Amino acid sequence: MTDDLLIQTADKAFAATCTHERVQAAEAEGWAGEVWDAAASIGLPWISVPESAGGAGGSVSDAVAVLVVAGRHAAPIPLAETGLLAGWLLATGGLAIGEKPNTVVPGRPEDDLRLEHDRLTGTAHRVPWARSVDRIVALVDGQVVAVPSGAATIDRATNLAGEPRDTVTFPGVVVDEIAPAPRGVDADALRFRGALSRVGLMAGALMAMAERTVAYANERRQFGRPVAGFQAVQAHLVRCSEEAALVDLVARVSAREADRGEARFEIAAAKLLADEAARAATRAAHQAHGAMGMTQEYPLHLLSRRLWSWRAEYGDSAWPRRLGRAAVAAGPDALYRAIAEGSGSGIAV
Repeated sequence: MTDDLLIQTADKAFAATCTHERVQAAEAEGWAGEVWDAAASIGLPWISVPESAGGAGGSVSDAVAVLVVAGRHAAPIPLAETGLLAGWLLATGGLAIGEKPNTVVPGRPEDDLRLEHDRLTGTAHRVPWARSVDRIVALVDGQVVAVPSGAATIDRATNLAGEPRDTVTFPGVVVDEIAPAPRGVDADALRFRGALSRVGLMAGALMAMAERTVAYANERRQFGRPVAGFQAVQAHLVRCSEEAALVDLVARVSAREADRGEARFEIAAAKLLADEAARAATRAAHQAHGAMGMTQEYPLHLLSRRLWSWRAEYGDSAWPRRLGRAAVAAGPDALYRAIAEGSGSGIAV
């Protein structure tokens, strides 16, 4: 169980640094140094990376709990990429973690990375924060490789939330940090772990969105009373809150199961639910806010744009198919057990 002190410390750090103005400035500049420095000073980016590998220790549940807090504050830093993803790959390969921000190549169908002897060649797409990190970590041909970001050619791009999602080209870069990926550390495992990271971030953003929408509906008055008193608005408030509560629950459950094993059923189901919640809750929140929710000065868009961006990452359309195929393959008699026991039922997602 995650220590409440860790959550309180993370919340205090992000609350102090992730102001509306600073998050918007990060979208324009591509980096938020003060936010990163505050998180790094208390070890947040390296939670779940073993201390023996240079990390901060802790469990996957701890790392996801911190990501929930980061999502709540729309923290514009590569928190998930540095520890839960790149840190995991580096640690499993026995490579140095370092004390600077790292990122990971998510692995997309259009990527064509390859190793030619000790040189990395090819292009990776939609790499988070590539322009701002120290190293770019990737799985290539069964190897964990780490390359200084300065050795690559980076074409800048962003997601809907203004977060860097760059195209990175490696023109035959000499790889001086390389190690065989252990058994079970492959592109599919990275995809599941990446999906779990997005579930955590989305859970936090959904909770903040629900709280902000309820507060606004109680403050805004129409016809002499708060708009929260109107039944139609109440329906939107309930939808936001129930979606946020559901995703918060599945984030915690899937993280707990990931500490015990691969948790593929739980993570796939959690990402599917989070993706649907982002669609439903964003619509309800913006309808409850009316025109105010569309303004640049009001911070609702910092959450809604991130929810739609994270929804699109790490296989948004893949999870319904994977879960459906797994259920069909297991047969009707195994369905209840799969729902009740998840990965423990033996269902192969």
